Amino acid sequence: MKLTNFWDRLRKEGGKVISAYWTIGRYDAIVTLEAPTERAALKALMRWEIISTRKTLIAVPREDAVKLLE
Repeated sequence: MKLTNFWDRLRKEGGKVISAYWTIGRYDAIVTLEAPTERAALKALMRWEIISTRKTLIAVPREDAVKLLE
């Protein structure tokens, strides 16, 4: 799957790419994306596996994390 097809399909599923950086070193790229659910994000990333290796991190807004500590 071409990278542009990946972005288009992610958008059709309700997600969006926030940023994409190509890097030099251990990782070839850093991509920040949003999706309607974690499951949708995982599905998109698993689909992208055919063109990349990855390390996936889930981030939450600071305010939501602070609420967990209350």
